[in-house]
Parts: sequence; C-alpha cells; structure tokens
Amino acid sequence: MDEARSKRRTLWIVLILNAGISAAFFVVGLTGDSSALIANGVDNLSDALVYLLSLIALSRGALWKTRVASVSGVMLLLFSLGILLDVGRRYAYGSEPIGSAMMAMSAGAAIVNYICLRLLQKLEQPDVALRAATTFSLNDFISNGGILIAGGLVLWFETNWPDLIVGFLTALIAMKGGVEILADARAESRRKGHQKS
Repeated sequence: MDEARSKRRTLWIVLILNAGISAAFFVVGLTGDSSALIANGVDNLSDALVYLLSLIALSRGALWKTRVASVSGVMLLLFSLGILLDVGRRYAYGSEPIGSAMMAMSAGAAIVNYICLRLLQKLEQPDVALRAATTFSLNDFISNGGILIAGGLVLWFETNWPDLIVGFLTALIAMKGGVEILADARAESRRKGHQKS
C-alpha cells in the first residue's frame, strides 16, 4: 500500500471511530450529568471534523495542509472555552454526575483513542495536518485517564467537584494543544516561505 493510500485509510478509520465515540460521550454525558463526558464528546466531534479536513488536505498542497492545521488549532481553543463555560455553569447551578457511568465510558473511549493514536503514530513523514490530528488523539487519551479517576472520586466522595476539575483540566489540555498546533503551522508556513525564496 503506498503512503498516500495508507494515510487516507488511517484517517478514515480514526474519523469513524471518533464520530462513534463522540455520539456515545454525548448520550452517556447527558444521561449521567457529567461535564467531563460532554466535554470529551465535543472534543471527539471536533477531532472527527479535523480528520475530515486532513483527508481533504491529503490531495492538496502544503498551503492547504497548513491552513487545515491552523483551523484545527483554533477549533481546539474554541472548544476549550466552551468547556470552561460548561464547567462554570455546573459549578454555579450544581450537577449530579454518575461516577460509574463516567468510569465505564472513559475506559471504552481510552481503548478507542489509544487505537487512533497508534494508527496515526505509525504513519511515515506526517505533514503538519497529520501532526495536528495526532495531537488531538493524544489529548483525548490523556483526558480519558482523567475521567476514569474523576469517576472513581465522584463515587467515593458523592460530590461533583472531581467531574468539574477534570472538565477544567480537559479545557487546559485542549488549550495547550491548540497553541502547539498553531505554533507548528506557523513554523511550517515560515519553512515553506524560506524554501521558495
């Protein structure tokens, strides 16, 4: 299988997996009243969109790939602001997350995100758009571990604060990832500019 076909196949797989896990996060997050799960649902949905953009970028030039990475970075920053607003709302008005639902969902999602991460890391010579996609999957995997711990603490202490803390930390991780992706896209753009001159 040539390199382009391998990249396309990998992106289709991670796109479908992320769309599926996003739907599951939304359903379990809404029924389980969990800010952390809903945050991860939004995250995985934005990931699926980024993978779709990366698929389109595969057949385009370097400028298109840099733009896709930039859009990805901006999306992560917007996503992190949305999570912070949701956490603030739940802090102000209260919530009753279900710890066991959080733990079960995060364990399943961790497996899916680990598969996505390994598939993306196996790709040879990833361009800036694929590096952005890998950052998304790594962020997801880290967030899943946080939700698993938070779910246990929610069960133990019978309070919503672990869910809110993980929602807040997920926002910070997303923010950091967004800044890194934008910096990578900027550096790539400068490199291409120097190569032309």
